[in-house]
Amino acid sequence: MVKRLRNDMKHRKRPFVTEVAMENRIKFLQMEEQNMFFLRHPYLTLEQSWGHNHALGKRKALVREMSIIRMTKTAKPNVTIEEQFNMLRNTDVWD
Repeated sequence: MVKRLRNDMKHRKRPFVTEVAMENRIKFLQMEEQNMFFLRHPYLTLEQSWGHNHALGKRKALVREMSIIRMTKTAKPNVTIEEQFNMLRNTDVWD
């Protein structure tokens, strides 16, 4: 007795390969090949790719921005003693 795989069922309808599907697959493979070409031959050298962010100052701007955000999240508003004891003032006049 022959053991059948689950996908190889007896009365399964198999889809036909159409011309449109073949064209789409060929376009996809051509795009993948072009992407692989660009990955194999980068525009910048390794030294240039390490230094371009430093020359633009992106790291310093990012660190400055993150420190400002961190300080504004944790900083509490300035409160004076007058504001704290303001609730104790009683201006109501009793007759």
